[in-house]
Amino acid sequence: MSECITRRLGRTQRQVTTLGLGGQASIQWPGDGIDPVAIIEKAVRLGVTYLDTSNIYGPSQKHYGQAFRRLGLIPGEPDYDPALRSRIFLASKTHVRSARRPEPETFRTDFSEGMGDDFQVKTAVDDVRRSLSLMFGDGKGGYPPGAYLDSIQFHNINTFDEVDMLFKGFSDPAPGRPWMGALAAMLDLRDGTNRSGCNPEKERLVRHLGISGHWNTAAHIYAIQRDEHRVIDTLLVSINPSDGQYLGHRYNAIPVAHAADMGIIGMKVFADAAYYHKEPEFSTKPADVYHEIGSTQLPAADLIRYPLSIPGIATVIVGIGHIDDDARKCQLERNLYAAQLQEPLSNAAMAGIEANVAAAGKHTANAYFQHPSLGLTAPRNAGVERDTSMPLMGRTAVRVSWDTAYAGNCPIEHYNIVRDGEEIGTVPHLPQYTHRRFFHDDVLENIDAITRYRYQVVAVDVNGTRAESREMAAI
Repeated sequence: MSECITRRLGRTQRQVTTLGLGGQASIQWPGDGIDPVAIIEKAVRLGVTYLDTSNIYGPSQKHYGQAFRRLGLIPGEPDYDPALRSRIFLASKTHVRSARRPEPETFRTDFSEGMGDDFQVKTAVDDVRRSLSLMFGDGKGGYPPGAYLDSIQFHNINTFDEVDMLFKGFSDPAPGRPWMGALAAMLDLRDGTNRSGCNPEKERLVRHLGISGHWNTAAHIYAIQRDEHRVIDTLLVSINPSDGQYLGHRYNAIPVAHAADMGIIGMKVFADAAYYHKEPEFSTKPADVYHEIGSTQLPAADLIRYPLSIPGIATVIVGIGHIDDDARKCQLERNLYAAQLQEPLSNAAMAGIEANVAAAGKHTANAYFQHPSLGLTAPRNAGVERDTSMPLMGRTAVRVSWDTAYAGNCPIEHYNIVRDGEEIGTVPHLPQYTHRRFFHDDVLENIDAITRYRYQVVAVDVNGTRAESREMAAI
């Protein structure tokens, strides 16, 4: 195959291949006769540049470390290849939301293999160092100068409270603060500073910060809106043809992240193999890993090209079950070939893939990892207030404002503003990636009537479905 197609990973400005190597499947749960290190080696030699793993993926990071030694990716070693390292975008994850707590609580993962009994993860900073030690160092906490992650992602963000925890103390990360979220400390590891007191050596251990998740797209939007300083550069999010059956990401978090120029990475493109051989549940063992190359009814190529046709998605990470010297039988090579998408699929082609998934009885395959559908929701936090900011020559204005509605299985098109049952204005829908609210100013000639008026905001999607806010009094 000729050189792989790459795409810009948002404001990271990095170019990544449209297929990334997932850190689970046989890299986490290798079955008999499967060499996970060989999978990683082959992916890198084929030109795959986005590599995924996590601190909770069992031996995954250890396997990456073994592969990196064979590939010359360990800083300070005689065979170190800095050019190859600069082409790779290596992303790991932490499940820890804090950098400091009033009562230190050890975070112990069940997947501590390779770190020694005395290595304990208490904070997200510990997780970064754990990743570096497993992939570049001695596996016991040590790592060489020059080792770094291209990204550390706050893994599996599900709630607004989790987002608030990440940002706790961000604007004032004083070392004496008893509670501090992980974000301020990660920023120190990115910039080589020590404002949080968690990076006394002022190391630069990460290049970018990200979030990931599949359950609650509303929490992802909230995190993006809270990130006023734009320090969260990437979103790793589930996306496949079943997305529209749930509280979907395609028309919610993904366009919001794209509008914020974040790098977007798709995952769960095969619903973690629930489209094929296993029940809809998280994988936990080698038998859950899929080793075929799609099926006649649901070709793997279709499921890879589907998310890559959604605006903003730079790459999709896919777990690999096996590799083979024969390219026709090699899951990695076939999936990589499918990802060489020159032009996005048409809307009709994507609808056809969705129909194939439904015909195969797999349209509910995301039930175990994605929030149930809410359909199109009403505009959120709608309110009205009299605008007294400037005189209007005997007139007055009522400002109607609101936050984004959540889309159902198609995009939101616009919002109608209704006064006493009569439509008085239309505001186009745009992805709301800041706290700036939508608004409409109703300029009134009859000031005396203002107290009698009742307003509503109505979300309207491209199919004409409507969702109304509650009625609101003007004063």
